[in-house]
Parts: sequence; structure tokens; C-alpha cells
Amino acid sequence: MSNLTNTPNREITEAVMRMNNYIAEHIKKPITQQDLAKVANYSPYYSTRIFKEVTGKSPFEYIRKLRLSQAAIKLHEENVRVLDVALEFVFNSHEGFTRAFAKEFGVTPKHYAKTLQPLNLFMPFNDYDLQKIQKKVDNNMSEPANTIFVQIMERPARKLILKRAKNATEYFSFCEEVGCSIWEILCGIKEALFEPIGMWMPNNLRPEGTSLYTQGVEVPIDYTGAIPTGFETLILPPCKMLIMQGQPYDDENFAEAIAFFWQQTANFNPEIYGYEWANEEAPRFQLAPMGYRGYIEGRPVKKVTKD
Repeated sequence: MSNLTNTPNREITEAVMRMNNYIAEHIKKPITQQDLAKVANYSPYYSTRIFKEVTGKSPFEYIRKLRLSQAAIKLHEENVRVLDVALEFVFNSHEGFTRAFAKEFGVTPKHYAKTLQPLNLFMPFNDYDLQKIQKKVDNNMSEPANTIFVQIMERPARKLILKRAKNATEYFSFCEEVGCSIWEILCGIKEALFEPIGMWMPNNLRPEGTSLYTQGVEVPIDYTGAIPTGFETLILPPCKMLIMQGQPYDDENFAEAIAFFWQQTANFNPEIYGYEWANEEAPRFQLAPMGYRGYIEGRPVKKVTKD
């Protein structure tokens, strides 16, 4: 952790992070208010108060959301009984787990295990938020931290129709180099599987002399339609994408919203959900910024393999 000069602020900050780390390490075991108070070195009341003021959620709500999200990952990845997952994540009964899961995600765990529809998973607090916590403490902690939602989505084998530049590293330099009409062309490809995306290309998909940042759209693997002039195609294998979505924002503040999102997610570790980054399997992408839905990015991941 960073060395902070204000002792009371440092103590509060570190107390919250100790509680957060304890929760992460004991998420499959019972966690009481007294347990958190002990690691925080404060009273149960004060520990609960500072945790909520810093993270925006009470310890109970935070633990429940994290357990349900990790349970959803297990149902997604493994052929397991709902009851077994419920007990593993410290729910006393099948019924109680089902009610909590349905309230959180809008679908029962049994239905989810069959359909594997995308869910908004809870992204836990991380140590990289230390400076942000400090700022909130300095401001009497009047504003809770923004929430980033994450979900795991399956991408099938597909073709990528894309337009490369030579030197672009992000959206604005791409537009300066090749123009801003590319997006309209991509939107006109009716067979697209998903909406157009801006992408940061991994080295294995980036020929020498081409840009880091590109724009494109994914189409079915058997797509035989026209390829716009100056565009090319790539074959992308099936993969899992971790989708991260920020809070809604005013459209005129999109640059600030994206910068804040990047600050929030800079050190996010997908291992909390049993995944690791798989940067060579597909491009990291961004969707068109639209304030009503929040800023959205996706990165390829793969299941962590156990030794």
C-alpha cells in the first residue's frame, strides 16, 4: 500500500482493505460482523460504517453479491447441482439460494445453468482503489465508489471485418488517420453478430506496420458477403470475453467517464472469478460510448487451470 501522511485517514483506509481482503479469503466460509471488526481493529458498528461509506455497500450486501457472482461462475463452468453450489457459498438451503440468486440476477440458478444467459456479475473492490478511498475520506466520505458490473460472455468462432490504420493508438488518432466514416460502414453490415467495436489488437493479430487501435465488426464464420474496400477479414476462434460496464453518465462527459472507468479497472484481476487474461485470443474492445448504458469494454479470458 502507499504511504499516507495523514494517520487517521491511513488507518481507516487500511482497515477497509483488511476487511476486503478477509472477505475475499473467506468467501466460502461464514463471515460475521465480529470477524470483520477484529481484522479492522474497530468496533462492529464503526467497521460496518466505514466499509459502507468507502465501498458504497454494507459488508453483508457486499459479501452476498460476491458469493452470488462466484456461484454463477461455478454454475456456468461446471456440471454441478444447485444445492451443492448453494452450500459451498454458505447458503443454508436450496430455496434461500434460489431466492437470492433470482433477486440479484432476475433468473433462477436452475434456469441460468440451462441457458447460460449473460449476467451482470459483481466486481469486487480492489487495492488499486486506495487513492480513491483516501480522497473520499478527505471529503468526509460523502460519495460511494462507482460500481463496475462484469459478466462472462461466450464468443463463437467468427470472422472479424476490420479497418486498420498505421499508427493509431486510440479512437481519436484513428479518426485523424483514416476518417470517422468507418463506423457508418460497419453499421451497414446487416449480418453482423454484434454491434461495431473499436479494438486494441494483440501482437499476434497485428502485422508489422499496422496500428494498435482499429475498428471492426464480427460476422458469422461462414459469412460470404461483400467486404468494404480497404477492409480485411480475420478468423477469430471461440473464446470467453469478460465484459465490464460502468455507470451511466451524461453524454457530454464521455471522456471523463471513460478515464474514470480506466482508473477503476486498471488493476482488475479476473482470478476472483476463476479466470485469467487471454490477451492473444481476441482483441480487447470498446463499444460506442452511450451515456444511458455506461461505458463498456470487453477482454478475452480463459479458465484458470489448476496444477
